[in-house]
Amino acid sequence: MAVNTTPEAPLPVGEVSRLIGGWIDRLGAVWVEGQITQLSRRPGAGVVFLTLRDPSYDISVGVTCYRQVFDAVADVVSEGARVVVLAKPEWYAPRGQLSLRAAEIRAVGVGELLARLEQLKKTLGREGLFAPERKKPLPFLPQLVGLVCGRASAAERDVLENARHRWPAVRFEVRNVAVQGVHAVPQVVQAVKELDALDDVDVIIVARGGGSVEDLLPFSDEQLIRTVAQCRTPVVSAIGHEPDNPLLDHVADLRASTPTDAAKKVVPDVGEEYERVRLLRDRARRCVAALVDREERGLAHALARPSIQDPHRMIDVRGDQVTDLLDRARRCLRHQLDRADSELSHTHARVVALSPAATLKRGYAVLQKADGHAVRDPGEVTGGEALRARVSEGEFSVRVDT
Repeated sequence: MAVNTTPEAPLPVGEVSRLIGGWIDRLGAVWVEGQITQLSRRPGAGVVFLTLRDPSYDISVGVTCYRQVFDAVADVVSEGARVVVLAKPEWYAPRGQLSLRAAEIRAVGVGELLARLEQLKKTLGREGLFAPERKKPLPFLPQLVGLVCGRASAAERDVLENARHRWPAVRFEVRNVAVQGVHAVPQVVQAVKELDALDDVDVIIVARGGGSVEDLLPFSDEQLIRTVAQCRTPVVSAIGHEPDNPLLDHVADLRASTPTDAAKKVVPDVGEEYERVRLLRDRARRCVAALVDREERGLAHALARPSIQDPHRMIDVRGDQVTDLLDRARRCLRHQLDRADSELSHTHARVVALSPAATLKRGYAVLQKADGHAVRDPGEVTGGEALRARVSEGEFSVRVDT
């Protein structure tokens, strides 16, 4: 319920603390899950003090309980253990401090943890975070590799030594973090985000050695899984050993069975690549040699053809044919001209023989009247009429004598 206040009519601190305590009292008892980070059991004291922490969000709250409540689980609960607590929130007004008064404490068993992880796996799987099409391919030769691991850990040593043995020029950007306990999740998440923000980082390896199910729980945390799913840089999971299977393995772009295996999968081996280049070079040389041999055989076959060996042969053959055809054409034309000349001579002879001039040369004459008509009948002329007589060598005048 809201309280009406003004700068002129403020509430005293004690009244505010009292109101907060009243609101918290109305909350009632709740079941709370968390990880014990601090445990204080003073000898002879009737109250046990705990600090319960949420590793995913880096939030802690104090818990108090009577000794007999804690003694019921003292054999299975210690610092770092996950517990479920039935507690009622309490407000300590003099100090303005919130705490939980525990009435029951239950240890979270491995079976229950695995069941929760399986349920979380199904939920994230339905969201598509584990889909194969979301996996990003790793670069062939990363220039800068981001590494998230424990400080001075065997996992860090295995990754660095094996990677540099395979490719000495590879560089690493290392982020040392807590890999178990209450600080593991926020530190790993922060390290992954920092490396993903660096443009030079080509791939990120999250590595940790083996451990119990409880030790590997941070790598199945929902916050970490969602952070990795949002990374633009390919992420390789190298958590534990072959049987270990945290949820990070499913969301990562590549799962490596061990940190050493991660180094082998991320960084190529310079010796193997050199051998592969040599084999490819030999294969290319053989392919080129085979191609050259095939082309040489084809060229030799082409040069063996008659048209290539004696290129003028076809021209010479065609030239002889052209000469023969030209001679034949000339003969045909000459024959036609000779025949035409003979026919012309015969025709000319006939024309000359039949012409009036030839008749005149034989002593004949042609009588013509004054109007030029030839006289063919004696009845066509009269006595004393002047006529013209035309002979072979000329003409003269005559007169008809009756």
